[in-house]
Amino acid sequence: MVSLGYKLASEEHGPSDLARYARRAEETGFEFAMISDHYHPWTSDQGESPFVWGTLGAIAETTDGIEVGTGVTCPTMRVHPVIVAQAAATAATMLEDRFFLGVGTGERLNEHVLGDSWPNHRTRLEMLVEAVDVMRALWDGDLQSHDGEHYTVESAQIFTRPDDPPSIHVAAGGPRTATTAGRIGDGFVGAGPASEHIERFEEAGGEGKPKYAEMAVCWAEDEAEARRTAHEQWPNAAMPGVGSELPTPAHFEQTAEMVSEDDVAEAVVCSPDPADHVEEIETYLDAGYDHICVHQIGPDQVGFFEFYEDEILPEFDG
Repeated sequence: MVSLGYKLASEEHGPSDLARYARRAEETGFEFAMISDHYHPWTSDQGESPFVWGTLGAIAETTDGIEVGTGVTCPTMRVHPVIVAQAAATAATMLEDRFFLGVGTGERLNEHVLGDSWPNHRTRLEMLVEAVDVMRALWDGDLQSHDGEHYTVESAQIFTRPDDPPSIHVAAGGPRTATTAGRIGDGFVGAGPASEHIERFEEAGGEGKPKYAEMAVCWAEDEAEARRTAHEQWPNAAMPGVGSELPTPAHFEQTAEMVSEDDVAEAVVCSPDPADHVEEIETYLDAGYDHICVHQIGPDQVGFFEFYEDEILPEFDG
C-alpha cells in the first residue's frame, strides 16, 4: 500500500500560497504533505524561502485532515534543538496530532548564516543524535537540563504540547546516516529510488517503520515546456554530491551553468503522460518506499493538481 503526498516547496512559493496549496492538496486526495525548511532557496530564480514554523500555523488553519511534516528540518545549528522542540510541539498542537518532524544533518546553504563553522558530516550526525535526544526529553513535559557534547539546556520546560509527541523521521543520503536513522528514527526520509539505504535503515531497527521519499516532477501540457521549466526552476536536481556543501544561492547558480536541460530531465519526470508518472512512482515502491511525496516544479500547481486527481491518484487508490 502506498501513500501519496504533495511537496510544499518553500523555495518556490510564498507562505500564503503554500497554505492554499496544502488545502488544495487535501481536497485533491493527497494523504500527506512535506514542507521544506530552508533559510535560502537553492537559486535566486526560485525566489522564496519563508519561515517554516509561521507557514505551518497558516496550514493548520486551512487544512482539516492531511498529515503535514517538515521535509526536512536541521535542528542543530541555525535553530537550537530546544527551540525546534517548542516549535514542533506547537505545530503538532495546532495540527491536532497530524504533524511529524522530519530531520536531517542539514546543508551549508542554510546553516552557515549565524557564522558558525561548517562541521564535517560525522560531527553533524553526532549533533543530530544529541538534538533528537534533547527534543524527545522536552516533549515529555518535565523540567529539563542537559550538559552534552554539543548542547547545553538549562531548566527548560515545554508547556504547550500535543497529547502525543510528534514522530521523528530521519533523512539519510548515505549508509552511516541510514543506520543512525534506523536506530533513532520513527521513520526514514530518502532521496532517490535506491534501495540500499532502506536496507541499512531496516537492519538497524527500522523494520516496519514508514519510509518517505521525495519525487520531483514537472507536469505541463507538453514535454518541451515541462523540460524548460524544470531546467530553469530546479537545476539542483542534477547536482548530486554538492548540495550539502555550497554556501549561497549564487554558488548553486554557478554550478547550474554546467547542468543541461537533458541532465535535469534525467532526474525529473518532465511529461504530460500519466504512464511516465505512474512508472516513476512504481520505481520508488519497488525500492521499498511506502510514502512518496510528489514535488511539482514550477508555477503551474493548479494544472498539476487536476492532472494528479484525474490521472494518477486513482491508479493507487486502495
